[in-house]
Amino acid sequence: MHKHIYIVEDEAIVALEMKRAIEKLGYAFAGMAANYDDAMRGIEESSPDLILMDITLKYSKSGIEIAKDIHIKYTVPIIFLTSITDESTMYDAIATNPIGYLLKPFRREELHSMILLGLYKASQQTLTRIDMFHLGHGYYYNLDEKLLFYGEKHISLGKKEEKLLSLLVEAKGEVVPFKILEDRIWDGELVGQSAFRTLLYRLNLKLEYKLIESIPTYGCRLLLPEN
Repeated sequence: MHKHIYIVEDEAIVALEMKRAIEKLGYAFAGMAANYDDAMRGIEESSPDLILMDITLKYSKSGIEIAKDIHIKYTVPIIFLTSITDESTMYDAIATNPIGYLLKPFRREELHSMILLGLYKASQQTLTRIDMFHLGHGYYYNLDEKLLFYGEKHISLGKKEEKLLSLLVEAKGEVVPFKILEDRIWDGELVGQSAFRTLLYRLNLKLEYKLIESIPTYGCRLLLPEN
């Protein structure tokens, strides 16, 4: 079965060249877009196996912003394409956990190698995430080992932070009252509200995106991606 590849590129000539290249390499063309709105809609409709994403798009949000929003709902691998090499842009791109990036202009052989690497890594991640709970924004929670991952990177948590996250994962997006959380985390020991707020603050500091919503005077829940 052919793997489907989606292209996000605002230069029409470059986009058509990439389309011809992936088809000659034996992959299926899933579609293309030149801006944020068309890309998000097209990717949702086509469910591609891999995305070739230009970092800079004229008159639109950047490819980096598209990648961030894609990762909220999907786990599709992304390869960035760019002619920009400044460190700030590259650090922003790397933070979205792409498979890799290619500098323009690139050769077909380079494109083919990067696609093969991307599809291989995606298949390995799928195998290792059978017991993973998707939290959105590229975060996964290992249900058996009770470990938090951002992409392939393990996020180290304290014991109480682990317990809090575990309880919220068990609730699967439902609100868990503060009283239940405090009883389970501190084993029935009486603690002040400030202790829980401090715990939640420490956990949020380790997360780049807001994954936990706090409902004043009642409880909190995970902000899970929509299916």
